[in-house]
Order: sequence, then structure tokens, then C-alpha cells
Amino acid sequence: MKILADQNMPLVEAYFSHLGDVERFDGRHLKPEQLHDVDALLIRSVTTINDAVLAKANKLKFIGTATIGMDHVDEACLEARNIRFTNAPGCNAVAVAEYVISTLCALAQQQHFALADKVVGIVGVGNIGSRLHKKLTALGIKTLLCDPFVAQTESEYPFVSYETLLAQADVISFHVPLVKDGPFSTRHLLNETTLKSIKDNAIVINASRGDVIDNQALLAHLEQENTLTAVLDVWENEPNIAKSLLQLVKFGSVHIAGHTLEGKARGTEMLYHALCQLTGDLPRYQLSDFLPTPAISHIKITETFCASDIINLVHSVYDVRRDHGLMTQLLDLKGFDYLRKHYPTRREFSALTIECATTSQAQMLEQLGFNIGTRKNLI
Repeated sequence: MKILADQNMPLVEAYFSHLGDVERFDGRHLKPEQLHDVDALLIRSVTTINDAVLAKANKLKFIGTATIGMDHVDEACLEARNIRFTNAPGCNAVAVAEYVISTLCALAQQQHFALADKVVGIVGVGNIGSRLHKKLTALGIKTLLCDPFVAQTESEYPFVSYETLLAQADVISFHVPLVKDGPFSTRHLLNETTLKSIKDNAIVINASRGDVIDNQALLAHLEQENTLTAVLDVWENEPNIAKSLLQLVKFGSVHIAGHTLEGKARGTEMLYHALCQLTGDLPRYQLSDFLPTPAISHIKITETFCASDIINLVHSVYDVRRDHGLMTQLLDLKGFDYLRKHYPTRREFSALTIECATTSQAQMLEQLGFNIGTRKNLI
């Protein structure tokens, strides 16, 4: 079996070598002739799959994208060619939720507010949005949830309308797929009109798809309005983003909110299991076989642990300001795709084991995502 994999997908050789020969390719520049005699193709969101790309795919039976989103893949085309397709829903959901938590912690320090005083509106309550809701609840933060698609069949959450969320939320965080038309279209959810509906001093975070926010409308709004704080991990027209907008956002990054070591490797693992199922091979490996021990893996906290300590704890694992600094300093010199490809190793909260002094600490930090160690005589 010949397996062609995106050059930036981790652990492909480790997982897939027993299934066949692995070759790598540049995800943004897949050419039809590269798919000749290829049996399985492993991609990310930067690779578009359509009839033109598949013109010379004479043996292709499997395509897997190590992403939640599937808007870069023409599924009807694959069905017509009898090519099995799978994505990796939830693979980086924890990472993106923790990106938002780190962002809020950094803003709390810079803007001098208490996390529990903010109402966070979550637009999109799927794998990522639901996890973010759980983490925010652990911190005592009130959430407003909006997802008309999920609300049709899901009654677990008290959903609100998009209009209500815009008017009442102090923070608006987008976690929707890109849907370009139809009743649940998400393209330009935040635009010239809806920007006028948000509260003064609001914070807007987009870690979903760049086209969910009209970047030109946001640029114009930021140029005229100084009270809005914008945080963008995703941008329209990536990798050729509006650099004038980058100068006005509080934090910017190169579409890496989900790029933890665990998140990326989890996506690879999900594709590995899907291909094993197709071929009838038994999976030999699991994620824990490959994750290294982090430099700081274990700490103890005392009974006096407080809200400011939570911020320091979060940032001991990941501080979004690092990524903003890398982007603003190196974008012109290195380029968007270079920064994505060479993104520094980042871990999830679960890489840190915490020994707590009280049961309430343990419950809160576990819900936030940290690994909780055993400790006798918890209060």
C-alpha cells in the first residue's frame, strides 16, 4: 500500500508504516500526478480535494483529513469515485478550548478584570464549544450558548438566539464550521451590521474559520472603534491575510489554536484507526505510546490557591501571547505557512499533573482539564 501524507502531520510514519510505504507532500500544493498509484491520502485543511485534483488517482481508496472541518473536501466527488472518506471530529477540540482559556487569562491580566465577572457567548456548541462551556463553568464563568443547528435535536443546553448573545455577552467566541449557504450559513456571521449589535468593551475571539468574520468589516470597525478587543487565530484568505488587521487585533496567531502535540497526534490516530478498519488490520499503537514527558509534569498546590494562581497555572502550560509575538515579529520575514509548519511544541493542560490540597480544588482543576494526582487527606 502507498500512503501519501501531508508533510506537517505528526507521527504518520510511527502509526502507518506497518500498513504500507509512507511518502510526504506539501499540503498546499498537491498535484494530480502525485496521486498516481496512491492507495491512501492523509490531508489537513490546507488541501482542497475535488475532481481536478483526483484526475490521476487510479488506485485511491481512502482519504482522511486530520481536521474537524470538511469544507475543503468535495464529498460528492469522493462518493462518485467510491473513495472512503473520514475526518477527525473532536481531535483538537480540547486544544482550541484551551486556546480560548489562555486568551481570557491573558486579557484578564492586561485589562484588569476578574474572569468570573465576564459572560462568555459561545457560537457553535459542537465538540469544541461544549468543551469550552465545561471549562468556563469550572472557572465560575457564565456562558450563553447559541447553535440553531444543534438546538434542533439537542435539549441539554439552554440555547439563546444569536441576536441575544451579541447583545448580552462580554466575550463572543466562535466555534462553528464554515457553511457558505442555506439556513445555517456561518459565512460572515460577524459583519458590518452585526458588529454594531455587540456590547461596548466586548471581546471577540475567532478560532474557527476565517470567513466566519468579515475581516474588512472588522478592520473598518477597529479603525473607528477603540473599545472592541479582537483576537484572531483564523483569517480570511489565508495565508495571504490582511496585515493591516493584524496590527489592530489584541492577539493574532497563524491558525494554530488546535495545534497541541496531543491534538495533532490525536487526529493522526483517528485516521489510523479508520484506515485499519478499511483494510482489516488490527491497530498496533495508541497515542500514549508516543507522547513525551513534558519538562514540567508535576506540581503541588496549597489551600491558599486562588483565582490569580489559576491564571499562572494555565500560562505555565500555554500562554497565547507567545504565539502573538511570533506572528507579529516573523510574519513578514518568514510567512504564514512557515510559522504554521514550524510552530513550537505545545501541550494540553492534561500534560500537567497537579496534587491538590482540597477536594474542591481537585474537582475544579480536573474539569478545567488538568490531570489530578493522588494526595492523601484532601480537605
